[in-house]
Amino acid sequence: MDIKTLYLLVPLAPLAGALIAGLFGKLIGRTGAHVVTILAVAVSLAASVLIYQDVQAGNHFNGALYTWLESGGLKLQIGFLIDPLTVMMMLVVNFVSLMVHIYTIGYMVDDPGYQRFFSYISLFTFSMLMLVMSNNFVQLFFGWEAVGLVSYLLIGFWYTRPTAIYANLKAFLVNRVGDFGFLLGIALIAAYAGTLDYAEVFAKRNELATLTETVTGWPVITAICICLFIGAMGKSAQVPLHVWLPDSMEGPTPISALIHAATMVTAGIFMVTRMSPLFELSDTALSFVLVIGAITALFMGFLGIIQNDIKRVVAYSTLSQLGYMTVALGVSAYPIAVFHLMTHAFFKALLFLGAGSVIIGCHHNQDIRYMGGLRKYMPITWITSLLGSLALIGFPFLSGFYSKDSIIEAVQASHLWGSGFAYFAVVAGVFVTAFYSFRMYFLVFHGKERYDQVPHDGHHHHDHGHGGGKPHESPWVVTLPLILLAIPSVVIGYFTIQPMLFGDWFGSSILIDAVKHPSMSHLAEEFHGAFAMALHGLTSLPFFLAMSGVALSWFFYLKRPDIPVAIKKLFAPIYALLDNKYYFDKFNEVVFAGGARVLGRGLWKGGDQMLIDGFMVNGSAHVVGWFAGLVRRLQTGHIYQYAFGMIFGVAAFLTYWFNRV
Repeated sequence: MDIKTLYLLVPLAPLAGALIAGLFGKLIGRTGAHVVTILAVAVSLAASVLIYQDVQAGNHFNGALYTWLESGGLKLQIGFLIDPLTVMMMLVVNFVSLMVHIYTIGYMVDDPGYQRFFSYISLFTFSMLMLVMSNNFVQLFFGWEAVGLVSYLLIGFWYTRPTAIYANLKAFLVNRVGDFGFLLGIALIAAYAGTLDYAEVFAKRNELATLTETVTGWPVITAICICLFIGAMGKSAQVPLHVWLPDSMEGPTPISALIHAATMVTAGIFMVTRMSPLFELSDTALSFVLVIGAITALFMGFLGIIQNDIKRVVAYSTLSQLGYMTVALGVSAYPIAVFHLMTHAFFKALLFLGAGSVIIGCHHNQDIRYMGGLRKYMPITWITSLLGSLALIGFPFLSGFYSKDSIIEAVQASHLWGSGFAYFAVVAGVFVTAFYSFRMYFLVFHGKERYDQVPHDGHHHHDHGHGGGKPHESPWVVTLPLILLAIPSVVIGYFTIQPMLFGDWFGSSILIDAVKHPSMSHLAEEFHGAFAMALHGLTSLPFFLAMSGVALSWFFYLKRPDIPVAIKKLFAPIYALLDNKYYFDKFNEVVFAGGARVLGRGLWKGGDQMLIDGFMVNGSAHVVGWFAGLVRRLQTGHIYQYAFGMIFGVAAFLTYWFNRV
């Protein structure tokens, strides 16, 4: 098979699966839907592996497949850019998506929307693949919006739930805010570079660096980068555009895994990495990225400490880890950012699917306060969740350690404005992450069994129904993806850190100005192999902080559960602040939603009712009526009055005429 045919096969196979399952779901049945979509994603993964081998042999591709529109020298095209960065994303997206597809067979077994669900997740995979494979901003924006659209459908999959309707609308609207900035950045590129092709834009980077924006007086390159990053803030859920991500838990668990691990939230990280030739020209934009990422990494981690819903704990960990990736982008450590994106995709998918397995085993209870002692009932879920949690906190030799510690060291080596605060945030975040991760782990798998204490008050959110009684291990279609995801969560960091960070893996895919931003050069000098790095990690500050977090959570929640209760009472205002998620939702509700309602009411009352209806429509009618009333007084029907009027008129006309002459 021709290599270019393989390029087309990667995105089109999931699209074909989505169309067949979506349009002919009733015809092919439930089994047909999952067979077709799983086969399609498996074909896409196999094609991605073959393309990876071709790229490893030194063959890259950058070309247009189809010209959609040409106007004034500006071409809008569909094309592919196949290089190491693209291939890495293709492999991650397809592998995680395949695991989610298999897992879904067991998780959604009783759901009436089974075929529709498989159609959606295949379409989601297609959208993400189109985004990462694009070689121009038009196609990038198409994939960007397609991912957002399908996420709307998936988050609100159970459309009869008011909470799901609210969540998908929230995700849609918040992402539109970010997308406005993203579109503005693309418009600036089109205006000043005169092209939307990546290679052509990057070729004009030095020219763009000298230009100044006419309205604001900003350097054009800074304006472009900040606008593009605002788009990334929406997709990759950075403060203050993060509010949609925790609510996306209203979708089924497989969706949570897909959105949080391999697709939507990583789009922003990938995009900034792809735009590294532009971001390297603006230290202002990099500092902006760095500070936003640091705030997200630390303060979203705090929110994970007080969550009781098993999925929301993992959701807030995603927010925090996305902050870490963004911090890496801010210090120009783009390879480390995408390295953490890759390792995180595996262990975060593992944790989400593990949480879903617990939900199935506990008969759709999601509250970790009513679990405990599940280790003996769910041994496979227990061991895989433990490995995922250890990878998340950066335990030496596991994949999360290599990427997370590399970020911390890169920030330490940076001299950009904001790097001091960022270093404090990512180091403190290690303790916070370890604490809330193992709080969840200990409450779920260890301690006293509490599964029979679930209150039946209707306030506990249940994901899916599978019966009642004692907890039980999930079926093999659920546990198999857990095992297959646990393997890369443990080993992939060890085997890939050297080529991806300090080798020539990415080649020309990523551009770093080593003179201005020496973080990667500094790390390369300090790196002496994966094994040596892990050994050194056992004596480092992040390791001691992580172990302190684990030990404290063990003591608090297994030995002295009365202490967290006392702390909650003692620091009630702080708990209220965290419980209300720093009042971001309240602020948005009052200022933006409330402001929009006030504006709408003002336009309705003042504009529509008073100005248009009252003054223009009714006012003009009143004027016509008044004038008609005056004219009507002249229409009496008396001939002598008409004759008098004629005589008066003739006299007035003659007077005017003679005076004029």
